[in-house]
Amino acid sequence: MASMSYDRHCAEIVAQSALLRTRLDGADLSAPVPTCPGWTLARLVRHLGGAHRWAETIIRTRAADPVPDDLVDDVSGHPDVDAATLGAWLTDGAEQLADALRAAGSDAPVWTVAPGGTPAFWARRMTHETVVHRADATFVAAQAPGGSAGADRPFAVVEDVAVDALDEWMSFGSLPVVRETTPRIADFMGRGHTLRFQATDAAPEAAADWLIALGADALTWRRPPSPDALAAPATTTVHGALSDLLLLVYGRIPTRGAAPAPVGAGTGPVEIRGDVPLLDAWLHAVSFWLRE
Repeated sequence: MASMSYDRHCAEIVAQSALLRTRLDGADLSAPVPTCPGWTLARLVRHLGGAHRWAETIIRTRAADPVPDDLVDDVSGHPDVDAATLGAWLTDGAEQLADALRAAGSDAPVWTVAPGGTPAFWARRMTHETVVHRADATFVAAQAPGGSAGADRPFAVVEDVAVDALDEWMSFGSLPVVRETTPRIADFMGRGHTLRFQATDAAPEAAADWLIALGADALTWRRPPSPDALAAPATTTVHGALSDLLLLVYGRIPTRGAAPAPVGAGTGPVEIRGDVPLLDAWLHAVSFWLRE
């Protein structure tokens, strides 16, 4: 269950898109995106705007079956436009999606790419899709000559949005398809292995602490009720700021070494204690859907 409300997700799709749009001002749209190899800034924005419009079609038509996703992945045919036009197009798509979500309500039956089957799934998914691609745009700004845009305005996510994004990630990571798609994770399962992600900058009431267990038959996760609730330390423990933990699980910063560009002071690498190969194997397994 999402920790943020449906209405908040609808609002954040628009708000996060507006924040990303500010990265386009004065930017070179042909600049490469270091965290999305082969993509330019223009392609990144077209991909995200296409994803918004794809999801809007699903919601507006109450689609019961998969909808063609050409808008999401086939962005090569778009003519070059200026940053202002592209930014306006992004904002328009986000607003259309938010309007469609509000009109549908959270419980209408619709097709979803993962368990859920309601607009609530898409509201949450598109919120965090937008957050992560906003980070990608920040990396572009940071690698620009001088890098001042990245240094002056480093990527950050407000606490409740980041917590909800990590909750969503953990939920995806516990789906049976994870083991079916990446069988090598089975080598680490059923041995009592656990991973723990702890935010270093969250308020205590946020409970920004995630424990993943690699059981014999399933990957499960939970939030420990308190930092001292566990009888034994995890096999691998990851400490870092909420924004950094989010960037780590999405493959935007590495488990070893520095981030690909100076996004801001304190951004990566996170502190990892214990079995790093276990963390690498888990990250590879649960991120399979990003590689499709």
